[in-house]
Amino acid sequence: MPLIAERLDRISPSQTMAVTAKARALKAAGRDVISLSAGEPDFDTPQFIKDAAIAAIQAGQTKYTDVAGTPALRKAVAGKFRADHGIDYAPDEIIVSTGGKQVIFNAMLATVQAGDEVVIPSPCWVSYPDIVSLAEGTPVFVPCGQNNGFKLRAEGLEAAITPRTKWLIINNPCNPTGAAYSAEELRPICDVLLRHPQVWVFTDDIYAKLAYDGFRPATVVEVEPRLRDRTLTMNGVSKAYAMTGWRIGYAGGPKALIKALDKLQSQSTSNPSSIGQAAALAALTGPQDFIGEMVEAYRERRDLVVELLNDAPGINCHKPEGAFYVFPSMHGCIGRTSAKGAKITGDESFVIALLDEEGVATVHGAAFMYPGHFRISYATDTDSLREACRRIQRFCRALA
Repeated sequence: MPLIAERLDRISPSQTMAVTAKARALKAAGRDVISLSAGEPDFDTPQFIKDAAIAAIQAGQTKYTDVAGTPALRKAVAGKFRADHGIDYAPDEIIVSTGGKQVIFNAMLATVQAGDEVVIPSPCWVSYPDIVSLAEGTPVFVPCGQNNGFKLRAEGLEAAITPRTKWLIINNPCNPTGAAYSAEELRPICDVLLRHPQVWVFTDDIYAKLAYDGFRPATVVEVEPRLRDRTLTMNGVSKAYAMTGWRIGYAGGPKALIKALDKLQSQSTSNPSSIGQAAALAALTGPQDFIGEMVEAYRERRDLVVELLNDAPGINCHKPEGAFYVFPSMHGCIGRTSAKGAKITGDESFVIALLDEEGVATVHGAAFMYPGHFRISYATDTDSLREACRRIQRFCRALA
């Protein structure tokens, strides 16, 4: 009898984390490596948030909390949804989890049954399809091309929906492309959803505060309140507040669904860290001006990276509206050979050769269900970004 359950055969380890780990190992071995693979801010958690966590420890807030989060944090989350998007969630319509990923895992495991389909626009974050598969669902990908800004179109969604469709997962702004949806762009998508009452909506808004040039990402319930009773709106503190390691995500949704997520969470992790919750409470209720400063720094980096990548032969880089990623096409490099003899047959061979020959770590597009591209995170310092792009240019110019 095998030890490992067959369900694990449905999933793969996170490929973004694998690339990041390889880059760290190469650095530890003395290689000069610039890693542009990790999806986390390079900014430190603001001091007032750290201070709140320290104060919570000193005040003895080190015990179990309610499974769904402390009343104070759930109230603050409800206030955040109201202030940012005009959505009114009661505290019992809010759940706090150990990172946004747990919210997704809980939602899929609590609702998806064998044979249910989950529509996922691609390119998509690497974990969505694996979480769906682990829940015995079937991911259904809708390719969203660069010619439409990597955004889902209403007709693409309509064509993907079947009687077995349970969820649509939409990420706004998107990892890996940085594509973001305005209210006007979400409107036709909401119209499709109104015609299919069996389809629930999971909207992952974790990057919502990271948008540029005056662009404002909208969210589904804000655009169409009639979808409120079948939408789970997820967010968290990891990206906007530079708190990836604190592991606090949260969601608002219908009371019955939140109760089901609470039930599942009670038998897995139970409550998220009490100290992390105290820090998240400070983040949501404290000064917000530092977010604008981060956003401006990211915008400058985005503009730099897009310009330099578009100067690399064979690369075409779209300028995104949000998040801190670009997702350039490398189709012009396919079929060529690197300076050290590597055959570039696709995006994976491209990023492997780029890491081996130039010491630049990126993530291949196939990891995001969209080959022919690669992802760069510009959540790192400007000097490193400039040098990494210079190396990419050199690598591409040497292709024969």
